[in-house]
Amino acid sequence: MSIAHPAYGVLRPVTPTASVMLEDNPGSMTLDGTNTWILRAPGEAGCVVVDPGYEDAAHLTRVADCGPVSLILVTHHHPDHVEGAPWLAAKTGAPVRAFDPELCQDAEPLTDDEVISVAGLDVRVLHTPGHTEDSVSLQLDDAVLTGDTILGRGTTIISSLGDYLGSLRRLQAISAVVLPGHGAELPDLATVASEYLAHREARLEQVRAALRQLGPDASARQVVEVVYADVDPSLWGPAEWSVRAQLEYLRSS
Repeated sequence: MSIAHPAYGVLRPVTPTASVMLEDNPGSMTLDGTNTWILRAPGEAGCVVVDPGYEDAAHLTRVADCGPVSLILVTHHHPDHVEGAPWLAAKTGAPVRAFDPELCQDAEPLTDDEVISVAGLDVRVLHTPGHTEDSVSLQLDDAVLTGDTILGRGTTIISSLGDYLGSLRRLQAISAVVLPGHGAELPDLATVASEYLAHREARLEQVRAALRQLGPDASARQVVEVVYADVDPSLWGPAEWSVRAQLEYLRSS
């Protein structure tokens, strides 16, 4: 089950504590655009902004108008999630926190398993590397914001397969609504994480088969041309990143 996104720039409630505003930056890597999440407990004035998106003044102004903004969180370092954070911080005076210290402003880096009490909420930080080393997910009472670790549709690009499989197994133990960085929300994290794990195992077997065909020293690009032969070649570049991570995983195991 998934729910279609509304028009860009419209704040849409999703759970009692989370609303989403879609940035107007659709693309092959961003799907409909970046989901900027606004978190607050019912009756609270202050809010938390998660993943402000690109430095798009129109979008960020609408986000700031949802305030007062108490805290800005980012799920990882990719610019479609974090580029606008300094602009929003300057506009609202809110600190910025991320797992990567270089992305933080006026605050300490996020740490695994810490609980942030803000805007009437307790937000638990889960370090979920694999898409990037600094990727985090953010757990609320009834939902988990997954950044690009789990998307609203399709699968994500990975940089480290071993880390990513570990992150999926961690998320597999949580039953909650999925609030992704791109795409529509999904009803159950445990189910989606299980599906992602099955998909990754299937892809690994395809890569193993390609190596048997091409030879053990085949390049990532050669493997992509076999495994993704039925996929639009315009997507082979991103696919090559994931295949490279799979080759590293297989060759080191």
